[in-house]
Amino acid sequence: MAKRNIAIGTLLVGIVLGIILWGGFNWAMELTNTEQFCISCHEMRDNVYQEYKGRIHDLNRTGVRATCPDCHVPKEWIYKVKRKIQASNELFHKVMGSIDTREKFEAKRLELARHVWKAMKETDSRECRNCHEYGSMDYMAQGRRARREHQEGLEAGKTCIDCHKGIAHQLPDMAEEDPSAVLAVHPEDKGTE
Repeated sequence: MAKRNIAIGTLLVGIVLGIILWGGFNWAMELTNTEQFCISCHEMRDNVYQEYKGRIHDLNRTGVRATCPDCHVPKEWIYKVKRKIQASNELFHKVMGSIDTREKFEAKRLELARHVWKAMKETDSRECRNCHEYGSMDYMAQGRRARREHQEGLEAGKTCIDCHKGIAHQLPDMAEEDPSAVLAVHPEDKGTE
């Protein structure tokens, strides 16, 4: 009887502990999935966040904002966990001071941008498509250039990041890059339309 009580007690403690740990894990996941968390480091607050402010994903005619995690953290749980694990590398570099000055940040900007662009390309701009989807676009309500580019992009199998690099953040210096590899930002994307 005593062994049975110990087994039941151990099971109950395990269940309660599991619930607490799972709740804590999810709480931490959500806490780190906010704009406030993202800009709590001066590296992000003083650099890319300043570039984001006032751009189309921050300020626009509809009042719909896309914040840091909307663009940089997947919504699907398994992909979100994978991204959070990858972010541990960013914490390592925070501690090491890899981009703790504007000069260091600018020196690594192209490398950082390429990393984000590659990830977006590999996922077919998954985070963009949480809000933007070719199939839901009213092409007739778009400007002539946007309508043409979106329709051609769809037919060519392009993804958002193929054309919209620099829509939320300043483009890195790419003087030595192949110009055809980096398309210019659409002028209408820079405003607050």
